[in-house]
Amino acid sequence: MKTWKERIAESPETLHHIIIYIEVIVLTLLLVSLFLITPGGKFSFPASNQDGKATSSEAKKYIKWVDFKVTAKAMQEAFRYDVNTCQSSPHLNWVDLLSYLGTRYGGDFSKYSTKDLDTLAEQLLSGKTLEELTANMKYYTYYRQAYGAVLDGLVGQYDIQIAAENAPLFATPAVNSDGTTDPDRVWVTKYGLKAFSPIAKGFPYQDYDDFGVSRSYGYKRQHLGHDMMGQVGTPVIAVESGYVEAIGWNQYGGWRLGIRSFDGKRYYYYAHLRKNYPYHKSLKQGSIITAGDVIGYLGRTGYSRTENTNNIDEAHLHFGLQLIFDESQKEGNNEIWVDCYELTKFLSMNRSETLKNQETKEYDRIYDMKDPDIPNNFVPHAPLPEEQHIPD
Repeated sequence: MKTWKERIAESPETLHHIIIYIEVIVLTLLLVSLFLITPGGKFSFPASNQDGKATSSEAKKYIKWVDFKVTAKAMQEAFRYDVNTCQSSPHLNWVDLLSYLGTRYGGDFSKYSTKDLDTLAEQLLSGKTLEELTANMKYYTYYRQAYGAVLDGLVGQYDIQIAAENAPLFATPAVNSDGTTDPDRVWVTKYGLKAFSPIAKGFPYQDYDDFGVSRSYGYKRQHLGHDMMGQVGTPVIAVESGYVEAIGWNQYGGWRLGIRSFDGKRYYYYAHLRKNYPYHKSLKQGSIITAGDVIGYLGRTGYSRTENTNNIDEAHLHFGLQLIFDESQKEGNNEIWVDCYELTKFLSMNRSETLKNQETKEYDRIYDMKDPDIPNNFVPHAPLPEEQHIPD
């Protein structure tokens, strides 16, 4: 039998064929390696069964990072356009407006000017469509999805009680639990901001932009939330309607609550709640929450493996907002937490008014609300395991 060297000497084409074979093998190995890259990598290929349908191992495409830098001023002014046009055509959606500007600024809202927003609104009101204006904006879709994940559930139509003395003639009288009419409150339908500040109306707090600063308890890490310093016992308010996904003790957050929005995109994290009486007595795993409800009380628990320990020097609410585009991002290294400083400044224009029951010592909201976005017969997800990565 001839050796491969003898074959090459007799026919130079053999060497060419060998080179081709080697190239094919290398290319095959490269493709196989790309198939093995996880969804968190830069590449992903769907696996298919014999019918050509994607299997459960299909790598999904979803947003993996959001840097939310929209200012309170920009949110307030875009929100006003939304509310002022809600009964006309076209209706200017505030998230659309902010997403356009975010695309234009590359996410840097230090460049924001009211004039830019006014110019955009004028174009839309004069007949231009958003599709036309964003046709050449490569990243508009990304910003719309990212900003929508933060803001889409905060504005809309809702029913709420108001003081009878401020009611229009067509308002519906509020009915007490015993069937009698409440002379002090009536129901009205509104369109506008239906999300609330995390701190109840009338209770003082102080804050600053502390997102990303260093934390050292347990291990060195970044602060992935927003601290709102206040008095122990201050009622903590549900920002948005949702359901209780996590409740109980956490070594880092102390007594804490995790509330998930009904669209699944937002996970609100309220931590360091009060010792001995951290939560509203009505709450449990899976409880349905309406925006503006009292959910707990500000405190200084946490930084201990022992439950009910006050180990935080200054009483404050740690308020965090996690965005979830895929459930794989809920726990671990793929979590997306956004800076809430400007968002809480914006939400401060809507603070829930509460009243303390002197017998039970429990606070409740004074004016009830009906949120049409709360689905009927909603079934919460199964309880999640304890967080592996703590946003504090």
